[in-house]
Amino acid sequence: MINKKVANVEEALQGVLDNMTFMLGGFGLSGIPENAIAQLVKLGVKGLTCISNNAGVDDFGLGLLLQKHQIKKMISSYVGENDEFERQMLSGELDVELIPQGTLAERCRAAQAGFPAIYTPAGYGTEVAEGKETREFDGKMYVLELAFKADFSFVKAWKGDAAGNLIFKGTARNFNPVMCGAAKITVAEVEELVPLGNLDPNQIHIPGIFVQRIFQGENYEKRIEQRTVRKKD
Repeated sequence: MINKKVANVEEALQGVLDNMTFMLGGFGLSGIPENAIAQLVKLGVKGLTCISNNAGVDDFGLGLLLQKHQIKKMISSYVGENDEFERQMLSGELDVELIPQGTLAERCRAAQAGFPAIYTPAGYGTEVAEGKETREFDGKMYVLELAFKADFSFVKAWKGDAAGNLIFKGTARNFNPVMCGAAKITVAEVEELVPLGNLDPNQIHIPGIFVQRIFQGENYEKRIEQRTVRKKD
């Protein structure tokens, strides 16, 4: 098997440049590639287009890149937890494309599978469909949505091996799987990098063919956006 293991996040992000388009896995703050985001902040790359379900919070996740004004455009589904995102969007500093969540996932999946586009009923008759091709199938109208084109996908998994095989845990199995292989280069950071043969083949969610680089992550915070607890009886 091809060994896709790299020594660290610095090596994993080699080739990252200004004005690139990135996919970043995660849902809210669950399953986000924390190490990759921190390294992007450190590198100081600017003019980025980021495809992600959301934009993190003010001081964590993609919010760290927004603080440094490194993101030029956000392509997202939900952005309600980030005040800095709201400020930049309303002031015109940040270009924003809001997409229905299912459409966002399917445009990633189309890129992963090598399909140029998909038809979806979501958004027909609304602003989402303005300027896009529409077509009727079996009496129902659909909107043509193009597959994403990205330079890098940054994903986070629970376990992986040197061949790039990945297992996700819990709600981290959200946008991460559909972003694997959906860009020119997929970089996977994992909580535990195990030797080849240690993963049960029946439990692997993403085979290594979809991953180009993999490394052992560290210092995961795993924050919770809205912590809700029951009052003590």
